[in-house]
Amino acid sequence: MNKKKAWQEKALAGALAVAILGASGTASADTFGVQLAGGIAQHHVRKLDLGVAWDPNVTWWEVGGWHFSLIGEAHLAWWHTDEGDVHENIAEVGVTPVVRFIKSSGAVRPFIEGGVGVRLLSSPTISSSYRLSTAFQFADMVGVGVQFGHRQQYLAGFRFQHVSNADIKQPNPGANFSQIYLQYNF
Repeated sequence: MNKKKAWQEKALAGALAVAILGASGTASADTFGVQLAGGIAQHHVRKLDLGVAWDPNVTWWEVGGWHFSLIGEAHLAWWHTDEGDVHENIAEVGVTPVVRFIKSSGAVRPFIEGGVGVRLLSSPTISSSYRLSTAFQFADMVGVGVQFGHRQQYLAGFRFQHVSNADIKQPNPGANFSQIYLQYNF
């Protein structure tokens, strides 16, 4: 394994450890959850995402039985493609602050959400015809979902996520993922 590849893997592991430890240390008084997502994108890219969510109970602007809340998420994901003639598998690590507009009460609480975060990829090159140019990427998303359960401990949702480097370097084709996710809050 070359030194650059080893450094990238250590950086990804370190960033994930910091994100998870930071979230778990601060989540003791607040809601902490684990999220599992699956998605697809162009070039037959499939994504499996493990997330850690932290809800510090920051809410504002109660209107008509709905309110806004701020959620923090840390993610570790695995991309796989059958078209990968350079890399079939890519690792992704990152964090995203999420703003959610959610129904304030009820057994089932629908919501819409959006967020912009940062990601670090183990390699920006998937195939000879599909390269993202930089390992550093931005990840913006919008989604819809529901929160339910006797303690509101379950979430299920759909997200559209765009991952790109915001034209830091060309080419910048990005990746557009359609994802479904499930979350359990402790």
